[in-house]
Amino acid sequence: MTRLVLASQSPARLSTLRAAGVEPTVIVSAVDEDAVLAAARERFPDLAPSDAVLTLAQAKAEAVARRVEDGGPEAAGASSALVLGCDSMLEIEGEVVGKPAHADEARDRWRRMRGRSGVLHSGHWLVDVREPDDGGTGATLGATSSTTVHFADLDDDEIDAYVATGEPLHVAGAFTIDGLGGPYVERLEGDHHGVVGVSLPLLRELLAEIDVPWRALRSTPAG
Repeated sequence: MTRLVLASQSPARLSTLRAAGVEPTVIVSAVDEDAVLAAARERFPDLAPSDAVLTLAQAKAEAVARRVEDGGPEAAGASSALVLGCDSMLEIEGEVVGKPAHADEARDRWRRMRGRSGVLHSGHWLVDVREPDDGGTGATLGATSSTTVHFADLDDDEIDAYVATGEPLHVAGAFTIDGLGGPYVERLEGDHHGVVGVSLPLLRELLAEIDVPWRALRSTPAG
């Protein structure tokens, strides 16, 4: 089995991987996202949302990869592994939005989103820090999954009730599809898993680029 380190504290990403038979080691990156994006926009003023999430995913994956290579206590058992960083943002009406700062912002966001569509971008970055004897390549590569999300036309009471659950304050775009926000998403155009936060088909493609079959990550037998 090939070990996977998930450079994310997202319960939804962890749950998605576990449901697919993958049991990653979780190491949170502690990257300063605002600083990373500010530096990227200095170099590329017209940084597209799909590139912004990829930039953050790369920063997270590479920060954790360095810690794994340094052999700290948190990386015990993961010294020879693949490190996956992810980041998600919602683009709506040309504006990129992340997690709301407070309940009022979440309510305003939903009043803007209801009955409309947005694009959820999820960046994925994979760093191979496996030992050469384990097939390590030293590769660092990534890609973005972008899915169009069509939101239901909620009334103000529905919005207030959803925001009161607290869930919208903890997730990119102020909604989930795999949790309490599921009833408020009418349909998707693209990968469902990408909206949750980690696209399994895209991760499979990245693994294939370094000759790692998906089955090599599974810690539980199929079925």
